[in-house]
Order: sequence, then C-alpha cells, then structure tokens
Amino acid sequence: MKQRCSWCEGDEQYERYHDEEWGVPIYDDRELFEMLNLEGAQAGLSWITVLRKREHYQKVFDGFDPQKIAAYDQAKREALLADPGIIRNKLKVNAFIVNAQLYLDMQAAAESSGEPSFSEFLWSFVGGKPIVNQYETLKEIPANTPESDAMSKALKKKGFKFVGSTICYAFMQAAGLVDDHVQSCFRRNT
Repeated sequence: MKQRCSWCEGDEQYERYHDEEWGVPIYDDRELFEMLNLEGAQAGLSWITVLRKREHYQKVFDGFDPQKIAAYDQAKREALLADPGIIRNKLKVNAFIVNAQLYLDMQAAAESSGEPSFSEFLWSFVGGKPIVNQYETLKEIPANTPESDAMSKALKKKGFKFVGSTICYAFMQAAGLVDDHVQSCFRRNT
C-alpha cells in the first residue's frame, strides 16, 4: 500500500489529486490563475469541497478563460450565484471576475513593457524554483510562511481578492511552488 500524506487518505478523488497534482509545479499562466481562484473559493471550507466541484467550476467559468470571465455581466453573475454546483458566495464569485480583470492587466503589462508575466510574478516569491521542505508530519507544516505573506501582500496591492497569506500558502503547495509532501510520502521528490 502506498504511503501518502495523511490529509488525503480515505477518499479516492482526494488521493488521486494528491498522487497526480498536489505539489506538481505549474508554470502555465492560465492554470495558475485557475488554481489561485479555486484556492480562494476554498476560504472557510475544506479543499475537498472545492475539488468535488472543480469540474463544474471549469464548465461555468468558461475553462477559467480570463478574457471571458473579465467580461461577465450582471446576468452571468446572477446565474453563477444561483448555480448549486459552485460555492454560491457573492464575494467569491465577484473575486473571480475582479481577479480576471487584474490578471489581464498584468499580462498586458508583461507584453507591452516587459513586466513579469503572471507565472513569473508568482514564481518570483520562491526564487523561480520550488521550495522543498523536509517535514516529517503534517503538524509541522505551517499555515503560512514569509513567502506566502509576501505573495499575499503583493497580490492585494494589485487589487486581487481572496488572496490572504493562508490561501496563498495553500496555493503555493497545490501549484508546486512549495513541496510539502511529508518525508514518508511516496510522492516525495518525484
């Protein structure tokens, strides 16, 4: 039997997510945009709640296409808030739209003036490569770090929503900016 990080054990979907995705470095701008927003949707909830709804989120948020999300009108917002397949929180739905607009602003600045792309910006908080931690148990893993504090502060300064330090750290773990697989986990350093 595979030894995994214990947070995912006992649920097939959670285990598959852990085994195939969690902690795998993501560099694609759009995929990072999606993950950051989904982590924000998790605020106050457990990740499994969002994970079970992720496929529906991808459908109703147009594959997390920032161009489309940034253009959502009031009718689309109301339709999303009435959709039981997502977390129907007005602040979180509006955050996706605001974040899409800000993402597009960042990408336009990257193309026109050589500023960092969304991916380059996010990866800059870990020096461009994953931080590999050496934790033995889940209890040792922090809820936030100086890097997630800095990322949160910078994203908030740009106007992004639902990007507190704890959300940013969960995002960093999920998107592979940080490797927090415990030492006994079979995914360690793979």
